[in-house]
Amino acid sequence: MVVEKTTTRKASAARPAAKKPAVKKAPAAKPAPAKTAGKTVKGASKPVAKAPAKSAPKAVPKTASPASASAAAASRAAVPRPDYWDQACMELMNRDRILRKVIPLYGPVHLVSRGDPFTTLARASVGQQISVKAAQAVWDRLAAACPKFSPGQLLKLSADRIASCGLSRRKTEYLTDLASHFESGAASPKRWLSMDDEEIIKEMTQIRGIGRWSAQMYLIFNMLRPNVLPLDDLGLIKAISVNYFSGEPVTRSEAREVAANWEPWSTVATWYLWRSLDPIPVDY
Repeated sequence: MVVEKTTTRKASAARPAAKKPAVKKAPAAKPAPAKTAGKTVKGASKPVAKAPAKSAPKAVPKTASPASASAAAASRAAVPRPDYWDQACMELMNRDRILRKVIPLYGPVHLVSRGDPFTTLARASVGQQISVKAAQAVWDRLAAACPKFSPGQLLKLSADRIASCGLSRRKTEYLTDLASHFESGAASPKRWLSMDDEEIIKEMTQIRGIGRWSAQMYLIFNMLRPNVLPLDDLGLIKAISVNYFSGEPVTRSEAREVAANWEPWSTVATWYLWRSLDPIPVDY
């Protein structure tokens, strides 16, 4: 990824005429930031609202330990990047001032597909409405209970054994229903390959426990679709709040206005904004 450098040349100053004082030029006015719903949108290219807002300090991304950050970068750098990734990064940096600063911070890391459709959806189901840390802890226990994780193997476990991993009864039912759909062939990842995003979401949400957010996680982390905008994701909303609105609460409408500048690369913008909150990538 190439980060542009700017150089400033000093213009040579002309000598003032004899007996005439030099006339100082007034500094050029800085362009006002775009605003929405009375809040400053730092990275937007067009003004979208009326009321001015106070300027705010820049958001500072969290830092991971050098060892964990290096390990994550090394593992992901070894995996081929999605074929659209470099073009998307370049276009997003050209049009969005926040992403122009955020994207170069994470070097060679990029979105990576887990590859197994059932695992992706199962992880998304486990992670619904709980923190990333809690979801990982539950998943680790589930993976220990079912080492060869597959629909057939999961269905061999009793509901009590699955629930003992830290899942509610309802999520336990969701997981077994998901496994049944994959085992019977009712859920068909091969068929999804030829469908557009909204068609896939519509079909996936017929499975118990798979809502729009879970389907979008599948589109992002398994299919690597380039233009997915998960507005139900609390992490994305928080990242937009921190980076574009100085931490003020953000509505879905405001988030959508900011994200209108990212198309057709909403997945890439979302992934980097997630990184601004947590540099270590999370997979589903």
